[in-house]
Amino acid sequence: MTDAAIRAASARVVLRGGTIVDASGERRADVVIEGACIVAVGEAASQAGDTVVDCTGRLVMPGFIDAHSHVDGLLHDESVQRSLLRQGVTSVITGQDGVSYAPGDGAYASEYFAAVNGPHPTYSGNGVAGYLAAADGTSRVNAAYLVPAGTVRFEVCGRAQGPADDEHLEAMSALVREGMRDGAVGLSTGLDYVPGIFQGIDEIAALCAPVAAAGAVYVSHMRGGYEANSAAGIDEIAAIARGAGALAGAELRVHVSHFHAEADILLAQLDGLAASGVDATFDAYPYIRGCSLMSMPLLPPELSAQPVDDVLLALSDPAERDRLRRDWFPRVARNPSLGPDWPRMISLSHLSAPELSWAHGLTLAQAAERAGVDVIDFVLDTLLACRLRANVIMAVRYDRPVAELARIFAHPGHVGGSDGIFIGAHPHPRARGAFARFLREFVRESATWSWSDAVQHLSAAPAARFGLGRRGAIEPGSVADVIVVDPDAVADAATYEQPLRDSVGIDDVFVAGIQVLSAGELVGAASDLDTPSLELPGRGLRRAEPDHHPSTERSIT
Repeated sequence: MTDAAIRAASARVVLRGGTIVDASGERRADVVIEGACIVAVGEAASQAGDTVVDCTGRLVMPGFIDAHSHVDGLLHDESVQRSLLRQGVTSVITGQDGVSYAPGDGAYASEYFAAVNGPHPTYSGNGVAGYLAAADGTSRVNAAYLVPAGTVRFEVCGRAQGPADDEHLEAMSALVREGMRDGAVGLSTGLDYVPGIFQGIDEIAALCAPVAAAGAVYVSHMRGGYEANSAAGIDEIAAIARGAGALAGAELRVHVSHFHAEADILLAQLDGLAASGVDATFDAYPYIRGCSLMSMPLLPPELSAQPVDDVLLALSDPAERDRLRRDWFPRVARNPSLGPDWPRMISLSHLSAPELSWAHGLTLAQAAERAGVDVIDFVLDTLLACRLRANVIMAVRYDRPVAELARIFAHPGHVGGSDGIFIGAHPHPRARGAFARFLREFVRESATWSWSDAVQHLSAAPAARFGLGRRGAIEPGSVADVIVVDPDAVADAATYEQPLRDSVGIDDVFVAGIQVLSAGELVGAASDLDTPSLELPGRGLRRAEPDHHPSTERSIT
């Protein structure tokens, strides 16, 4: 670290005159930060050399933790950092949905998930330790990591679609154990993606045994499209928890990713998990529509599992196109989340082919009509032109009012997750708006949460659940990831029509005691990954024990 960075880390910062809000309640007090930690809360006398931030009329809160983020390869991107910080997000949990860079060399994620996570600028191997090391000092935002079970399977089994044998299971389990030792906060599956769609209960339970032994969390994108199919997904999670617990001799804690279903169904299923003895939490975002790879709902998984060039060859074959039209697309029309009106339910978010830039934001039906072709031909031609690097926004058949979402968010097992995907010219607004929308719509407007409740759901609970050390509170000894919120102004600005607008009302943010956002703008030199002297305060977060008390060093947990 440079001398200037060391001086910045040891300087005293006083947040004066604000209202402190954390899960314990609200109180008027100053906050004193030295090094990377909060050292005092109360009335603070001024000292020579203090940096004083006037927080009068604003709320001083612990930084938010996005429990489901897809910025795996974008942490270095300053526009992404700014968008996260403007929502109050200071830490993200990556490695979601079973596919990311580590372990291995990152090639599979860079190919299959290119339209979700983006290419990583520096990671080329060395497992979870390598990924977390690449996050140290290269961003203003912290990142924790889940071992992605699909990537693990790809490293051991390649593109095989059958059950893993005992030798493969042991090799995969060894990679998971290594990830746990390296500080991963859990393991993720994406059971609608490949190769996760080919992983059965016994295989996943075996991979989760090291997770249970480490006291980490199993995080699942459930199988089958959620909504009306969520019961089967929940039953599978319960079976995995039982199987892993029996293998490890320890309880497996579980977490359901982006859980969306009717409130009565969702809440009853969570209660059922609890009644069966499964310790479960979930994340959900304050929007109705979803977003994913274009290929996921629109190509058979057996085809998507092939190398990109092989998939493109198939999509260029008239006989294969006829087969997909005859045998596959009727199944798309029977998808309970989309239905026969799927061409009007799916809109185009990211198309890597420049010649298709005109189609961003249009539905498939609109784009096909404008192109003058049949919608199935448009889908297949678009995937060809983009080399599969395309993502889409998917509407749902039945919109949910704010009151129904409020019932879901009020559940004590809920934590905030955006499922934010920043790739694309017309992305889902959740990437830039989810956490500010929580505050605007579910604190200020509907009073679903108090401000203290918001901290519990968006900071304290995810910090505790995923073992992120002393985060989630404003108290001496806590890591100084701190945001200053204007309670009357905080709001999301991104919409489905204008999704690239950053949120407003959170203008001052600190990460590990260093101010990274001031007056709504990034603070500090631009990150130069080839120049270590320009180190930034974000870190790869290694899983901590529940009673872990961080030091004031810059390399804190």
